[in-house]
Amino acid sequence: MIAGKLTTRLLALALFVLAMPLVTLPARAATAAEIDAAVDATLATFRKEVKGADDYLKGASGVLVMPSVKKIGFVVGGQWGEGALRIGGKTVDYYKMEVGSVGFQAGYQKASFVFLFLAQDVLDKFRAENQWTAGVEGGITVVDAGFGGSLDTLKSKSSMVLFLLDREGLAAGWSAKGTRFSKMKPQ
Repeated sequence: MIAGKLTTRLLALALFVLAMPLVTLPARAATAAEIDAAVDATLATFRKEVKGADDYLKGASGVLVMPSVKKIGFVVGGQWGEGALRIGGKTVDYYKMEVGSVGFQAGYQKASFVFLFLAQDVLDKFRAENQWTAGVEGGITVVDAGFGGSLDTLKSKSSMVLFLLDREGLAAGWSAKGTRFSKMKPQ
């Protein structure tokens, strides 16, 4: 009986200690210029690594670029990043993304996300909301950078697609489902 209580308390303490790095600490927010520079670099990588990238960008109603999305977890996990929405090649809004999860997970990853809005109505709905949740307000199809298919093929799959670039680290899979996007005003 006493051993069971002690084990439960030790497990609770271990989970608390392991979850501490996931607590959001105050950090210096990126400036608009810093975000835009990182978005430009990510789009240059996108053009270099994705066959047909210029056609995808030209055919999209809008492009949401999250240059440095981080994912960390050990039982409790989180994924977050900041970026910019571009329409016609110009930044129109800034966004942060975040999602929390509980379950079998362990590790750390970092990647750049390029979301293509392939339908104007989906982009309009995204922009009209202060918060938008993937998988609730709209579905997202994750596309491998080596896809190489046509824009029409992408449009037939989904009205919003996600390309993952510059993946680093070790953790199981990426998912956009449940990710919350919120408008932000950088410094």
